[in-house]
Amino acid sequence: MDGVLPVKLSALVCAHNDEGRLADCLRRLDFCDEIVVVADRCTDRTSDIARQHGARVIDGIFPLESQRKAAGVAACLSEWVLEVEVDEHVSPALAYEIRAAIHGRPGGDWFDLPVNNFVGDRLVRRGWGAGLGDVMAPRLYRRRVKRWKARRVDPAVILDGRHAGALETPLLRHAGPDVGHMMTRLNTLTWLRAQDLADAGHPGGLVGDLARGIGRFWTCYLWRQGVREGELGFLISLMAGLDAVLSGVRARELIRARGQAAAATAAQPIHVGFAARR
Repeated sequence: MDGVLPVKLSALVCAHNDEGRLADCLRRLDFCDEIVVVADRCTDRTSDIARQHGARVIDGIFPLESQRKAAGVAACLSEWVLEVEVDEHVSPALAYEIRAAIHGRPGGDWFDLPVNNFVGDRLVRRGWGAGLGDVMAPRLYRRRVKRWKARRVDPAVILDGRHAGALETPLLRHAGPDVGHMMTRLNTLTWLRAQDLADAGHPGGLVGDLARGIGRFWTCYLWRQGVREGELGFLISLMAGLDAVLSGVRARELIRARGQAAAATAAQPIHVGFAARR
């Protein structure tokens, strides 16, 4: 319409019962032309808080993380999407760099953003993996170039188009106030990953899980330099390794439970009622 500027940048936030931290995330996104919040099965004030901050809210039931993100992108009206997790903050410096990047005739369709992960007040730069944290991720992209494989957690990303480069200013992510909260997150991640493995019918075995777990630990601790973060880097690397073992064990446990439930259902007698003769 005449006199109406087109929307250039949408912020996308997916949330689930995040009333305690959503406001801090959203108030730092006022530089965007619109904010879209996907409220997945929320039973608290998440949706109300999002609307109070001017967001358009997509309420729904999304069993898969890939479904949440796809629904959010589909609701965005802009050419560019900035994808932010509810535990992340965008600084004024990053906001300026994002606007400059998309208005500067970029030579590609998506940008990587660096991520600074904090545990409590401590910045932990190294050793992240297994869905516990990223240090670089494709979070700024044209609306139609990013897709996700169907997964409950940490879905693989498919990117079409050309890479436009990486920004310099990081997203600020608060991974948790302490190691205990990170262990709680690991428990959630392994349960969701176990369901994905069980659904696929390929839960593997303990030997393979141990091999993957040891590989992940050394990848995070040495190649990703978790060793330079002291005991916290060791614990993060250890959790990345445990993720592979716990997910496999829980997947096999889930498959056995499903089999027992199916067998019990099949063993139940079938009662057929007959109408009484008059």
